Amino acid sequence: MFDLLNWLLLLVQVVPVIITVASVITALTPTPKDDAWVGKAYRALEWCALVVGKAKEIAPETDKKESK
Repeated sequence: MFDLLNWLLLLVQVVPVIITVASVITALTPTPKDDAWVGKAYRALEWCALVVGKAKEIAPETDKKESK
């Protein structure tokens, strides 16, 4: 029982640190293109930072069509 409480205490201490670090990284870096491997890793980082829904920044499009 004591081991379980120690594990829960460690979890309560580590999770906010992970969220904070991931939030700082996602706030300071531009959103990469989704099809690159960096984009896939960035999606996991956004999940850790709890960046979901309307809080997400949309990746810039590199293939812009010319408007006529």
